[in-house]
Amino acid sequence: MTTHNLKIFSLLLMIYFISLSNLNANSYSKTKKILLKKVYFDNQFTFYCGNPYEIKQIKGKQRTVIIEDKKYYSPKNSSFFNFFANSNNERSKVVEWEHVVPIQVLAQNLPCWKDGGRKACNKDNTFRAMESDMYNLVPAIGEINNDRSNYKFGDKLPKKQQYGKCEFEVDSKNKIAYPKKEIRGDIARIYFYMSNKYNFKISKQEKIMFEKWNQEDPISQWEKTKIKRIEEFISFDSEI
Repeated sequence: MTTHNLKIFSLLLMIYFISLSNLNANSYSKTKKILLKKVYFDNQFTFYCGNPYEIKQIKGKQRTVIIEDKKYYSPKNSSFFNFFANSNNERSKVVEWEHVVPIQVLAQNLPCWKDGGRKACNKDNTFRAMESDMYNLVPAIGEINNDRSNYKFGDKLPKKQQYGKCEFEVDSKNKIAYPKKEIRGDIARIYFYMSNKYNFKISKQEKIMFEKWNQEDPISQWEKTKIKRIEEFISFDSEI
């Protein structure tokens, strides 16, 4: 085993403990609340754009919204005429929890998914574990989450124009998303972890790209902190 592959393997061992518990039936809604309040509470920045966000009470409901600042992000669909015509504009203000490895990629071989997609899989324990895996979920601006859809990632560096100064680009024609270099290692390690845990195959081309990303963008202190918090919470939760 090469030194590079050994590093990846060591990381997988470190985060393997995440799979020891099913987080009390793997509630997706519960998982999002835990991530927001117990994991990301002191690191409130969106994954792709780095836009700060906050939790606010709006019309009696608690919502997670971005702090609007054009130095981080500008909505793609922000014109006055598109405001009412495009419901995606409203999603440019809120933070959603994005599956880095799309749920469709994870669940495509499950019998329930073949029978009717997400709706048919709601009571499937394997699907619920996939859907609520905390390591695969990151805070993202709703518009970015929507536009990225279930597209694969590409190696080209993104242009800063589609979403203002946010370094993220979506090629909807070819179904490819291009993230900034500072988070590419995070993405690679999430893909390797999810592939190992849920036994889905990464293509040879993607594997080469992810190995390169893992090397170019080593694990950060925040990544280590996030993993530790998730492990600690799940260990505590499994003892209840």
